[in-house]
Amino acid sequence: MRLNRTLLLGCLSGLLMTSTVLADVLDRVKSKGVLTVGVVIDPPFGIKNKNGTLSGYDVDFAIAIAKKLGVKPVILELDTDERVNALNTNKIDILTAYTKTAEREKQVSFSYGYFVTGQKFVAKLRKIQTLDDVKSLSVGAIRDTTSEKLAKKELAGTTIISFTDVDEAFRFLQQGKIDAITYDEPILAAKLFAMPGKQQYEISPVSLSTKAYGLAVVKGEKRLVGVINDTLSELEDSGEAARIFERWFGPTSSAPLQRIFKIQS
Repeated sequence: MRLNRTLLLGCLSGLLMTSTVLADVLDRVKSKGVLTVGVVIDPPFGIKNKNGTLSGYDVDFAIAIAKKLGVKPVILELDTDERVNALNTNKIDILTAYTKTAEREKQVSFSYGYFVTGQKFVAKLRKIQTLDDVKSLSVGAIRDTTSEKLAKKELAGTTIISFTDVDEAFRFLQQGKIDAITYDEPILAAKLFAMPGKQQYEISPVSLSTKAYGLAVVKGEKRLVGVINDTLSELEDSGEAARIFERWFGPTSSAPLQRIFKIQS
């Protein structure tokens, strides 16, 4: 009897372990009836409204994915430095606006790119016309971002100053404590639009890079990535993805840009 009981306990333990492995993030989301999406407050991707709710480009995509799954969307505000940890600790199910790189693809699984942009500079008028112009300047970058890493790699000899967030960097720029800021163009455009004395500044005509933003999930979650990609493809084919872009980046928006991409595999 003792032997049989041991075997029974072992079998039960094995079944529990198998059940845990099979219960992936997609199963968990459907079981809870809730999709938790992490968004960083970087207008117009993530905007915190006066009533505490969140809206923006990323939020519209999060709502569409939740609708596809037939579950309720919960949008959670994140700090830049907690993004991957929030995924790996199940605090969120999906992370938005995460720049796709080979290094990051070792840590998370990515969807198709749903936004393509360039890393540019904002500075006084005509101060930066070529990358050579940047070498003698002090340039602000946002800590723990791909923009900061690329600036340090590509702008050897340039003084790169790290900031906690883009608002802090813009304050230093206005006060004349730095010469320029490098970051992704849509965020620079939104901040410049709201900046006092913006007529004295411009976004540079040169880029450090072109990059794609993907939606990120825990590494290996192929089923959830599949649902996200299906949703993105449907939004592109229906024209809804272009309408979302127009809402947040169109000519009457606070960050007017041209849509130079289509969502595709």
